[in-house]
Parts: sequence; C-alpha cells; structure tokens
Amino acid sequence: MSQSVVDNKPIRIGITGGIGAGKSIVTKIFSTLGVPIYDADSRAKALMNSDAELMFEIKNIFGEQAYVKGELDRSYVAKRAFENKELLNRLNGVVHPAVGMDYASWVEAHQDASFTLKEAALLFETGQYKDLDKIILIVAPEELRIKRVIARDAHRTPADVRSIIKNQLPEEAKINQADFIIRNDESQSLIAQSLKTYKAILAEFGR
Repeated sequence: MSQSVVDNKPIRIGITGGIGAGKSIVTKIFSTLGVPIYDADSRAKALMNSDAELMFEIKNIFGEQAYVKGELDRSYVAKRAFENKELLNRLNGVVHPAVGMDYASWVEAHQDASFTLKEAALLFETGQYKDLDKIILIVAPEELRIKRVIARDAHRTPADVRSIIKNQLPEEAKINQADFIIRNDESQSLIAQSLKTYKAILAEFGR
C-alpha cells in the first residue's frame, strides 16, 4: 500500500488499456462522478512542446528535424519510434520522468479529492503503476480495437494499429497485474461497470 493511502491523501488510481480499448470513454464517466482526471498522454504532448529540457532530449534522440517551427513533428517522431524499439525506449525514458514530475505537482493540487485518476496508455510498460494505489484496466477484443482506431484516426491503417499494439504489453499480462477490469466489448454497460468500480474503490479504502 502506498503512502498516499496511509496519510489520508487522495487515493491514486491508474486507468489504462491498449489503443482503442476505450480509456477515454470510461475516464469521462469517472469525471462525471466528480473524480479529478490527469490525462498523462495529453500532458506528455504538452510537455514535449513546452519543457525546454525535454525538447532538448528529444532532439538529441531524433535530430533537429523532430521539431518544425518549434512544434514537435509528431508524425515523424511516431513513425521512427514505432519502427525502432531502441528509439521508442529512449523516448519513453525521457518523456515519462517529465510526466511523473508534472503528475506529482498535479496530485498536490488535488488534496481534497477522495481519489484521483491517472489515465495513461503505458502505465505498466513504463513502471508508472508502481507509484499508484490501484489500477483499472479497460479491455476489448483486438479486432474491435483496430476497427475503433481506424474510425477515429483516418490517417491510420490496420497495419499501423497492429504495430502500435505489438509495442504495448499483451492484454493478458496487464490483466494479471490489474486490480479492476472493465470490459468494453459492447456486450456490457460501461456506465454500470464504471459505477461498480467507483463504489468498490471507495469501499476498499473506507472513503
């Protein structure tokens, strides 16, 4: 149990799932319940365009062409990173510590919350889960995930999505490490599952 539970600070819950699993939808449900949300992936994108030290590190990895007119060339960086595991690991190695510090500051600003929710695609892969009290995992069949991403991101192909999935921890491994599972396979109500999970978290920690 992490120190945040012991000293009565907000419970730090993580929510994760592979691309197309439906993290954002479930996160919105928790938001309507009054839970503060930290979107780690969005914050990472913001920091990559505003944190001078992080920008320097990214240029060191991918070259000056990683930025165009001061803005991260996301397509260029993503293409190179997902084609080269070493580059991807180096990128994660500089981005995730920066996000970690940003998240710590955010938690300090939400001391009155019963619990907070940190949404991130790579909670397990980057070790971020170790600093959280419990993890919610959103799962869905791979083909359904690919279909959702293609519908959402017109620039992606099925092969692109499969490449991203290949670079993420297998769903089975995540299930073994998660504390709560929400299935987004269109056979069960996401609202009902999310509400059940919300109540279970509060009950477990006596909030």
